[in-house]
Amino acid sequence: MSFSGTNLENARLHNRRVVLESIRQHTRLSRADITRLTGLTPQTISNITSELLAQGFLSTLPAESGGRGQPAVPFVINPQGAYSVGVQLSQHSLQAVAVDLCGAVVARAHAAVDRVRPAQAVAPLKDVLQRLQQLAGFPMAKLLGMGVATPGPFGVDGLSAIGPTTLPGWQDLSVGEQLSAALGLPVMVANDASAAAIGERLYGAGSTLSNFVYMFVGEGLGAGLFLNGQVFDGVANNAGELGHIVVERNGRACYCGNHGCLERYLSLWAAYEALGFEDPTQATPEDLLHAMERNDPRLAAWLDEAATYMRQAINMLECMLDIETIIVGGLLPVPILEKIIARLAPLYASVGNRSNRKVARLLVGNVGSEITAQGAAALPIFHEMNPSFNVLLKNH
Repeated sequence: MSFSGTNLENARLHNRRVVLESIRQHTRLSRADITRLTGLTPQTISNITSELLAQGFLSTLPAESGGRGQPAVPFVINPQGAYSVGVQLSQHSLQAVAVDLCGAVVARAHAAVDRVRPAQAVAPLKDVLQRLQQLAGFPMAKLLGMGVATPGPFGVDGLSAIGPTTLPGWQDLSVGEQLSAALGLPVMVANDASAAAIGERLYGAGSTLSNFVYMFVGEGLGAGLFLNGQVFDGVANNAGELGHIVVERNGRACYCGNHGCLERYLSLWAAYEALGFEDPTQATPEDLLHAMERNDPRLAAWLDEAATYMRQAINMLECMLDIETIIVGGLLPVPILEKIIARLAPLYASVGNRSNRKVARLLVGNVGSEITAQGAAALPIFHEMNPSFNVLLKNH
């Protein structure tokens, strides 16, 4: 692979994203503030902000008098400037949300499905899209696109189409192009952990961070890697398959064919099995809360076990990636997650032991049934806002 320079249009797109991201991070900025922070020329800033105002992405606040000269006019992100739709696709349900440009959920929709393949998903996706648009009342011209989050991994022999969380037919991320053609709007497909990490970066605990891991505890276990200001996907979009790291020699059998995979001990599925559910597919996160309320000793034993393996996962991630923090979230109910975290101390010594830390080694992120759909909705917004040096390089 070799690289060459870019054309003026790509440079303009990059600068536009730099301006949007600067305003997002600082909430409100004047033209002089943006010039100082970005190093772009005043004329470039004037051109970009005028364009973004005309498109509705920005709005202005009343002028602020700060001394000599004309009062500064602060720019802010306009929530109604654009919208995005996010879909969490699981084996038996399609959960969708519409969000505004600041990430606030403005509408929700749900559809029952049965292990749909991409072609079968078109009709329910069209249906929820229409319902969301009607509920929220936004014009379709303001829709940036749709993000779809599905369980990974993608295109891996022996892993992609088997197991309790996987969906057949979604192994190739090029299905986004197929759905885009069928729906008539941009569609981006990502694994659920990466989508949740982007949502955390835009609207959650990672909003000011450039290097973090989002540990997604769901039916399985995954990690979204946000490194040097960008999502790291890996060669085949499978980076962060934390759940299939082998942590116990001759441990519990995993559907991937290995024994002792991490998610066999740390996941909703592992918790359901610990509680004795004969069919874990019929269990829900609320069942963990019920077990907690009745002081079920099986839950207490699993919490101890889960903390042991989460501590091990934290050690591996810190030593491998030298990140600012690890954000833990996903589908575990908050009281359950808090009980696991309370059992983690002391964490193993790692490169994360730094006296000059600005954030804690572990943070609790967004959790709940909508987190994946909200993360998926963040995909088109992230694409619109996040600066990427890749647009300045042309691959050969």
